[in-house]
Amino acid sequence: MKKIFYFLFGAVCLVSAGCEKFLTHDDPTNISDEIWWNTQTDVNNALNSVYAGIPDGSSGRQLMFLDALSDNAVARQSTRGDYEIYVKGIQSSNWGVGTGVWRDDYLDIRRANRFLENVDRAYIQDTELKNRFIYEARALRAYYHMELAMLFGGVTIVTKSTTPQDSYMPRNTAKEVYDFVVSELTDCASNGHLPDKYIDNVDLKRISAATCWALISRYALFSKDYALARSAAKKVIDMNIYSLRRSTTPRTSYADLFLYTGEINNERIFFREITSGGNQWLTFAPLGTGGKTIVSPTASIVNAFETKQGKTIHELGADSAAIYAKDPNYRNNRDPRMLASIILPGTNYTGVVLLPFAPTGLDKLGDQNSTPTGFWVNKYLDPKDKTGTRTLDFMIIRYAEVLLNYVECLIEQGEHTNPDVLKYLNEIRSRATMPNVNTAVYNTQEKLRELVRRERRVELAFEGVRYFDIRRWGIFEEVMNGQVLGAINPATNQPVNVEVRKASASRDMLWPVPQAEMLANPQMTQNPNYN
Repeated sequence: MKKIFYFLFGAVCLVSAGCEKFLTHDDPTNISDEIWWNTQTDVNNALNSVYAGIPDGSSGRQLMFLDALSDNAVARQSTRGDYEIYVKGIQSSNWGVGTGVWRDDYLDIRRANRFLENVDRAYIQDTELKNRFIYEARALRAYYHMELAMLFGGVTIVTKSTTPQDSYMPRNTAKEVYDFVVSELTDCASNGHLPDKYIDNVDLKRISAATCWALISRYALFSKDYALARSAAKKVIDMNIYSLRRSTTPRTSYADLFLYTGEINNERIFFREITSGGNQWLTFAPLGTGGKTIVSPTASIVNAFETKQGKTIHELGADSAAIYAKDPNYRNNRDPRMLASIILPGTNYTGVVLLPFAPTGLDKLGDQNSTPTGFWVNKYLDPKDKTGTRTLDFMIIRYAEVLLNYVECLIEQGEHTNPDVLKYLNEIRSRATMPNVNTAVYNTQEKLRELVRRERRVELAFEGVRYFDIRRWGIFEEVMNGQVLGAINPATNQPVNVEVRKASASRDMLWPVPQAEMLANPQMTQNPNYN
């Protein structure tokens, strides 16, 4: 192990021995940068490599797996990342998940820096297009820093491609990273070089001004900067270019968002374009359907969905709550977002009846590649992918999250009576064919805070958001300690005991800095309470 330069440079070289030389070349005795930076095509290819680092839901940095670090889900199969050791509180500086995210993000940052340092070498006739490319790269670089900071806390801000002579770099504080990211994204969103939204389908995946404001809103909310999160979210809303997707069949408006049927929609703001391959069916699908189950929902998230009348199951009393715990979709009377997000025991899915509690069968509870909870993730699982070829795009940020960010900020700023609170909550709920907010119950700051937190949980389930929410709300230890429960076993009338979790806010709220980085860089410091 050498310094940060060698750690990242080696990772880059492993990606490709040919087409990425122009991204990593620093050696003046080798092929010069001038050879690699000549035309607009070279620049576009280089920028596409910066975009290549955008995370997917179930591959790469697999954002959907973050729900397995929350009370929404559990993960098995360490070949896809050992998320299980994190929830047991035994992760260390050699934790593969953390090392992979650190390496990937800094590789992407380096790509962005190499682009920004060399783009002027190439001839691009369209000056405005060149400026747009530059601000796209800056916004992506900010995003990768933001992703690191939300997991590791203060990290090293890198704004140039490091060399062996300048690669011993200390960590910046969390505040310094926050200020850097916000400043960069604000400039990218405000200077007029990025469109509010792209028109051509081929460009929809690119970062726009709206993407920048949406990212600011997410990061500011995570940092409890409610004023900025609110204003950034409102900028997206006031653009009047995004809307909640609705179909001609209201009951499928939400579910179709995560299927090929609704893939092209006016709700996605920032998404990962998938052109081939993918791991969705081999991540969430029941084994009996030819899939693999790596991430599975918990009873906790299942029980979070209201009834169709807008009542939580706990509001109905102990007897009714027990009925819904045993039969979550009792009389088909639950928030439709539940079935859009979760497959329940006994479901006939692609012609296969799923029986996790049967004594035999491929979907037997707890068997390798089967569900450990009795539930399956349904979101982003399209039966068309049963062949194993997935091309369904993954939405990193969609408009519903921006609306929820805005509403939460109003509530936290003491403006819970602002009419926008009910307006946007009702828009989100009505899209899911749920009733409007019951103002006889939800009419105080405390009660509306409770409601918006539940709405975030069910609306954004398995989208990689819940993990950050439980940390910023200060409920991390509360929900991440103790026994995790699954579905009710009909033979015993008792829930499945899935695993016992252990979490400490003083340690586990931040991920450990990778051991490789600690060894490579003598100026690097470890996060608290990691040896």
